[in-house]
Amino acid sequence: MKLRTRLLLTLGLTLVLLWGVAAAWLMQDLHREVEKTLDHRLAQSARMVAGLMEQLPPDTWTTARRNFSIPATQGLACQVIAPGGKVIARTHVELDQLLSSDRPGYAYRDMDGATWRVFTLRRSGLTITTADRLGERNRLLRDVITVAAVPFVVALLGSLVAIWLGVLRGLRPLARLQEGLRRRNPEDLAPLPVQGLPGELHPLIQAFNDLLARIRRTIEREQRFTDDAAHELRTPLTGIKTHLQVARRLEGDAVQQALSQAELGVGRLGSTLDQLLMLARVEGRAGFGAETASSLAEVMALALADCGGAPERFELPATWPSVRLALPRELAVTAMRNLIVNALTHGPGDRPVVLEASCSDQHWITVTVRDAGSGPPQEALAHLAERFWRAGKQQGSGLGLAIVAAIAQRAGGELSFATPAQGGFEARLILPVE
Repeated sequence: MKLRTRLLLTLGLTLVLLWGVAAAWLMQDLHREVEKTLDHRLAQSARMVAGLMEQLPPDTWTTARRNFSIPATQGLACQVIAPGGKVIARTHVELDQLLSSDRPGYAYRDMDGATWRVFTLRRSGLTITTADRLGERNRLLRDVITVAAVPFVVALLGSLVAIWLGVLRGLRPLARLQEGLRRRNPEDLAPLPVQGLPGELHPLIQAFNDLLARIRRTIEREQRFTDDAAHELRTPLTGIKTHLQVARRLEGDAVQQALSQAELGVGRLGSTLDQLLMLARVEGRAGFGAETASSLAEVMALALADCGGAPERFELPATWPSVRLALPRELAVTAMRNLIVNALTHGPGDRPVVLEASCSDQHWITVTVRDAGSGPPQEALAHLAERFWRAGKQQGSGLGLAIVAAIAQRAGGELSFATPAQGGFEARLILPVE
């Protein structure tokens, strides 16, 4: 169901329901007040007749040879009975049975298929009975309700029309936004303008613009990745091709040497491809199978086994903190292995690589990998995590630390580098723990 239809139905039905309840309540109070007013008029009529009769001489009831005549009114009857029980005045002769009453107060009586409201008053020996036909009362009540209901219905219809126009006008910015998005070029990732839109839509537009920005960064990253991959893979492929061409022209040991160089180039190419695929998977938020957490000790043991370094090359803590890393084991092992391999590659062979781990709080752990090498220049520290960046003429693909930085970013952690005052190079990786 469209938002416009839902709003119209909700507001319209709510308004009709509330106005309907208010109308029923008003009609009930109106009916009660009209009944009370008519009953009061009936009692006042009886009291008025009693007042008039009391002004006559006392012997009038006994000397009167005939009944007094009271002018008849449609739907209204009256009868006066003297102290001796003689009827001295009445409006309708045929309503003798209806008007005969021995109990004062209000009562309902039926006569010839019509219901009457009867009031009996006793005062100064006189019994005055007045009656009001309910048909006349109902007709009067219908007239009053009609007069009151017409403005009510007009106001209700006007309110519904106002709601309809207000909803259409209020949703017009959404219609303009929808039309603008429909006409938008699929390659246009520019932010949507918020000028002229209601303030309630600004958070939605801002969230959509943030999504466009993330998509734009993803596309730019993929384009940069494609360009870098094409550039970096071209060099080893050219080398392999050159060595194979040389091997084809030479003989003896020179052929084997050229083939060995080609094989080394194939190995470097395969390593670069593996790292490129890992970086693409990490940055692209692809799945890594069963993403189960693992203990820090297990991750460090696997990383040390994969790096290929001799045990005497490492200086390890007596025990690793008993925590479980809040990221998949494959990613954690890859990050630790790359840091260790980087330290083994650029540190001196006669000095150990120091590995440490400490928990700053219950949510994060910091793993430090330190070597005794000279380290890159201070101004180069900010570029170490960039893809395909190499300091000077250093060997390698330039992807190892970029993969570690991408894993840290995905896990919500941080990778930083430093050159301690005592010398060497230090990499600190902060990762979340369960």
